[in-house]
Amino acid sequence: MVYLNDDIEHFDWQAALPLLSEQRREQCLRFKHEQGRKTCAAAYLLLCEALRKEYGIEEPPIFEYGDHGKPSLVGLPHIHFNLSHCRVAAICVVSDKPVGVDIETIRPYKETLARYAMNDDELQLINGSALEFTKLWTQKEAVVKLSGRGITTDLKSVLTSFAGEIQTTVTDNYVYSITL
Repeated sequence: MVYLNDDIEHFDWQAALPLLSEQRREQCLRFKHEQGRKTCAAAYLLLCEALRKEYGIEEPPIFEYGDHGKPSLVGLPHIHFNLSHCRVAAICVVSDKPVGVDIETIRPYKETLARYAMNDDELQLINGSALEFTKLWTQKEAVVKLSGRGITTDLKSVLTSFAGEIQTTVTDNYVYSITL
C-alpha cells in the first residue's frame, strides 16, 4: 500500500516529534534545515499510519539497517517498507514483499548528471526533458532501494538489468516510482 503526504508546507514537525520513536526523533533532529526535519518526520508518520491500518501495529516502529543502510523493522521481518521524501512530499510503501520507492521534485535538467546516470538509450528518451529525466531517476532509485544496495552500482545499467515491476506516477509537483 502507498501512503503519501504532499502537503509538507503545512506539516507541523514539532508537533510530530512526540509521536516519533526516540531513534527517529534523533534522526529527524540531525537535519540542519527545517525542511529536512519536516519530511523525515512526515515519512515516518506515514509508516506508522500504514502499520496501524495494514497490520494493527500501534507502537512506533524501530529500525535496523542492512549492509547498505536499507531499513527494516526490528522483530517484523515479514513486513517490508520503503520511505522517500523530497521538498514537497513524503511517501511510504508497505508490502509483504521487498519494495523500493523514490519521490523527487521536478528540477531543471542538468546534462552532466544525466550523462553520469543514464545510458545512451535513456539519454535519447530524455532529450533534455527535466520530466523525463526525473521519471528515469526515480525508477533507478526505487530499483536500488528495493535491493538495499543504494547507489553503489553502475547507474547506467540499473533499469536494463531489472526484471521486476516499476510503477511511476507524475504530478504537477513531483514524480514517484515504486518497484515491486
